[in-house]
Amino acid sequence: MLAIHPNKLQKVVSTIQKLYPIAYADSKWDNTGLLVDSSSSSSSSSSSTSKINVLLTIDLTSSVLEEAISKKANVILAYHPFIFRGLKSITTADPQQRSLIKLIQHGISVYSPHTAIDASPKGMNEWLVNGLVDDAKLQFKSKLFIEPNGKFDDEVGMGRIVELNQKVGLSSIIKNLKTHLGLKYVQLGLRSDVDSVDDVEVGKIAVCVGSGGSLFRGLKDVDLFVTGELSHHEALFFKESGSSVLVCNHSNTERGFLKVLKKQLESAWEEEQGKDGEQLELFVSEKDQDPLQVV
Repeated sequence: MLAIHPNKLQKVVSTIQKLYPIAYADSKWDNTGLLVDSSSSSSSSSSSTSKINVLLTIDLTSSVLEEAISKKANVILAYHPFIFRGLKSITTADPQQRSLIKLIQHGISVYSPHTAIDASPKGMNEWLVNGLVDDAKLQFKSKLFIEPNGKFDDEVGMGRIVELNQKVGLSSIIKNLKTHLGLKYVQLGLRSDVDSVDDVEVGKIAVCVGSGGSLFRGLKDVDLFVTGELSHHEALFFKESGSSVLVCNHSNTERGFLKVLKKQLESAWEEEQGKDGEQLELFVSEKDQDPLQVV
């Protein structure tokens, strides 16, 4: 078993929550926090040389779990909640529940930060916004949350709506986005009154990682909506309302942030826990990928 002592697991959880407090998350529907606690009090809590190994992933699939086992991970930080709704039973007929059993058997704990990262001013939506422009002449005239969290004086919230100091060609935004996300292709929906991407300039952009349709609803005078996933009718509505859309597949808008998160956690760990001699090793999953590909 790879289980670590509860004290060590709590140090990992504290480091994550220092960056991304649970209070940032949307508790009305999300399942954020420590979802699987496989720590064991029989494991050593005093050895200063024993490493804590954490695997970072967007989705906890069976292949990611096998990777975690092979890399001797004690903890998986899975951005999407591995357990989302209440379980009335556990059965091997369900592939996710088979993985749950295997996680516990191998002593691997699972933490999900999900919407706490979405809402953070230093989180995933901010990262996606900053990847839209690479011209030093372009600046953000304004940058606001689409849905502010009033508990934090509007310093935390879901999505971003940004305005550039000058309009820029949509083709430039597309190029920057593909580079930022490491994608060869994205889906484009041009506003209904134009025939070519070369005819479109944008200045006001709404951004939401993952699935942005419900968050975008009600926004007006937006030149471009950028997200990972829209329904057919949502895309039609935005196009007919005079906006263009860029859709990249749900987790493609999220996965690149894991490298940023790794650096953030390393820095936070060194600041808080490093002085105790505790060693933390972080890995970004090599098996994690969007379930859909363009072929």
